[in-house]
Amino acid sequence: MDCKILAIDTEFLRENTYRPRLCLLQMATENEVVLIDPFEVYDLSVLSDLLLAESMMKIVHSGRQDVEILYYEVGVMPWPIFDTQIAATILGYTQQIGYGPLVHAECGVTLDKLDSFTDWSRRPLSKSQLQYAADDVIYLPQTYRNLVAKLESKNRLHWLEDDFRALVDPARYEPRPRERYIKLKKGNQLSRRQMSAAREVAAWREERALALDLPRKWVLTDEQIVEACKRETRTIDQLLLIRGVRDKLKTEDARTVVRLIAKGLDAPKEEWPTGPCKGRNERNVDNEVDLMMALVRKRAKENDIAFQTLANHDSLQEIARGHLDNAELLKGWRYGMIGHELLDLLDGKIALSISGHHLKVTRLDNQ
Repeated sequence: MDCKILAIDTEFLRENTYRPRLCLLQMATENEVVLIDPFEVYDLSVLSDLLLAESMMKIVHSGRQDVEILYYEVGVMPWPIFDTQIAATILGYTQQIGYGPLVHAECGVTLDKLDSFTDWSRRPLSKSQLQYAADDVIYLPQTYRNLVAKLESKNRLHWLEDDFRALVDPARYEPRPRERYIKLKKGNQLSRRQMSAAREVAAWREERALALDLPRKWVLTDEQIVEACKRETRTIDQLLLIRGVRDKLKTEDARTVVRLIAKGLDAPKEEWPTGPCKGRNERNVDNEVDLMMALVRKRAKENDIAFQTLANHDSLQEIARGHLDNAELLKGWRYGMIGHELLDLLDGKIALSISGHHLKVTRLDNQ
């Protein structure tokens, strides 16, 4: 394989399925573009050697869903890999800069995004759809080269290694039914006992949605699960009083949900989960987080890095509460840029003040 760069993009639909349905696979080197119709190529595993070729850098933009689709359709994770959106965030671009704006900034090309929301499952594809799909990979090689040059000039290319490894970690894409309750919307309204029930129901919903290949919300919505567990529902009649549940669950499924709620409610206290409701039971750290955010914004601006790439609110909250073991801010380049300062700020070794409309950082341990 003589090519050193392979740009990759996918077009897919996932409105009616549990997993995204691949409708088109686009690939490009610096000299050639290929559009692959998965409806005609029934075994995409033939691409596995290409995706695993160590000598060829795979380029994506905001590639999480592309990687997920390739993992399920081809059976491997592309490697080595470079995500232009992730890279752009440590070069002064916004956290979720789109492909079009980044190509315009790096290549001086304005893309026509007219076909962004077309139905990619319909055949035949129009000329404009094919051009749109090709454009999504044509400019990735040059964008990649431009970003790499800038990263190397700032000695930041190695910063991305952990992010890119995480992008292709298979565990990130495997269903985890017993952990799904953590992501329930408004789950923090539940007590630990009620969360025990929600864990059981959310796990059942995940397995059911996967088996039927349906969006999980078509089985039960997050809100319906939370409401049922908050009411500590123990009968089918009580469950069917919740808005929309009667239209979603057959009697047999309703009986299963009620049984699982009871199982979770009656579980021993030592088996109750701690999150995501833990935030409600821990001390308020709003003041600490506000100060930390001010310092993070200052360092992000000074280093031309997107604020959310450096730190987000949840990570600051965890550090303020003393949960340090798995904090990304206390690892790698983030620790050197801001992590150690945040710890010093919380320890009272740093003072923040305003001087001439600018945030001033003063080390107290040097006075």
